[in-house]
Amino acid sequence: MVEILQLLASGFTVVFEPQNLMLIIGGCALGLFIGAMPGLGSVNGVAILLPLTFLVPPTGAVIFLAAIYYGAMYGGAISSIMLGIPGASTAVATTFDGRPLAKLGLADKALTAAAVASFVGGTISVILFTFFAPPLAHVALVFGAPEEFALMMLAFATFIGLGGDDIYKTIFSICIGLVLSAVGLDIISGEPRLILGGITGFMHGINFLVLAIGIYGIGEMLWTIEENHKAGGQSMMSKATVTVERTIKNIKELLGSWKTMIMGSTLGYFVGILPAAGATPGSLMAYGIAKQISKDPDKFGKGAMEGVVAPEAANNAASTGSMLPMLTLGIPGSPTTAILLGGMVIWGLEPGPRLFVDHQEFVWGLIASLYAANLFALLINIGFIPMIIWVLKLPFTILAPIIFVLCLIGGYAPTQDMHDVWLMLIFGIFGYLLRKLDYPLAPAVLAIVLGPLAEPALRQSLLISSGSLDIFFTRTYSGPIMVTAIILLFLPALRPIMRRIRKKG
Repeated sequence: MVEILQLLASGFTVVFEPQNLMLIIGGCALGLFIGAMPGLGSVNGVAILLPLTFLVPPTGAVIFLAAIYYGAMYGGAISSIMLGIPGASTAVATTFDGRPLAKLGLADKALTAAAVASFVGGTISVILFTFFAPPLAHVALVFGAPEEFALMMLAFATFIGLGGDDIYKTIFSICIGLVLSAVGLDIISGEPRLILGGITGFMHGINFLVLAIGIYGIGEMLWTIEENHKAGGQSMMSKATVTVERTIKNIKELLGSWKTMIMGSTLGYFVGILPAAGATPGSLMAYGIAKQISKDPDKFGKGAMEGVVAPEAANNAASTGSMLPMLTLGIPGSPTTAILLGGMVIWGLEPGPRLFVDHQEFVWGLIASLYAANLFALLINIGFIPMIIWVLKLPFTILAPIIFVLCLIGGYAPTQDMHDVWLMLIFGIFGYLLRKLDYPLAPAVLAIVLGPLAEPALRQSLLISSGSLDIFFTRTYSGPIMVTAIILLFLPALRPIMRRIRKKG
């Protein structure tokens, strides 16, 4: 323990070198902007700015890219809350309650909650990273396809209850998402499937951001136009204000959500360390669990503070967790860390167990930089809240075209294919109609995220076991996870029975 603290102290001496400190502050500010732009996200941001890092030493380069990663995790919440458009897939769950809070004139509360929860999630995960890296890396190493599928089943189980009491509509929504996630080329045979008569645009599948931006960007815009028309054209967010006193009051109110923050942080970190899992499933699982353990689950989707706190704590914790297998095993835990891994190899730093021995200054400088980046990202984020609120106060006649253009950019950016832009517009109309018919949107969006992760894990597991399902229940880690998932899946069906028993009692 003493040795770790000494190494961490030496890491802070690297961080507080003027050049590295400026790289952290600049990286956090850039990341905040990149994360807030629909369609960009941390992956594109780190990839675009990777060439700039060859101008500085390797340690400063990775610190800069890690700061961008952190800033982007914070920034993703901004467009989710402001405009209802997820800045990246990791911020989708924040949209569920962040946007309703903004409509209620509490955008500053939602933004403050997102910033503070991100800070708490980041801090807890960096502490876990600092003191428990080797044993946690071993856990990540033994996670194979059966464990990954069990984890995806657990994620499905946690959000079965997201559609409220109407289980049938929720299951229908999930099935739509799973069908959409299957579009493209079969992962094992390579045969095209569900491509509607050979439309080439479907060959690469349906990009998750195209669906999310269509439903939560275009669909939300159409819904808001209708609501504004009913309200006589008055902006639904004109009540939003921000003062120092109000910000302090919001932070005090957040103390009541400390359990949700710790739950989201811990869950997000452990999901983040698993190879190929990443921050998106972690944030979605945290949101689902927060709703299930809440004293007032009916408030979720209408502006629940826990609905912002849980996913934001989880996605920031997962972003740190995903660095652990990258550094200790050389296995990227997310798409962004895959780019960081490539950068490290270019700079002559070979990830793996020897990295902690051969390049101590680099490793501990990077870990210490995560503490600093977390703090600066929080300060920059809270400092920008007044400007963000000013944008929210613009008349919707000005905001609507801006939202529409941002949606088009976000739909085009990931694949640079006009097919996806048209698809996004169709999803927008479809999402609007589903909302009018009172179908839950969240399960469909979440299913298209988890579908491409669950399917290969299931098929690989069945190939290993020659088609036997026992493999999911007999292994050390997958067994308990799968049993927990099955219990959670049946909980919503038992609730009506429990209510009847209570009424009779």
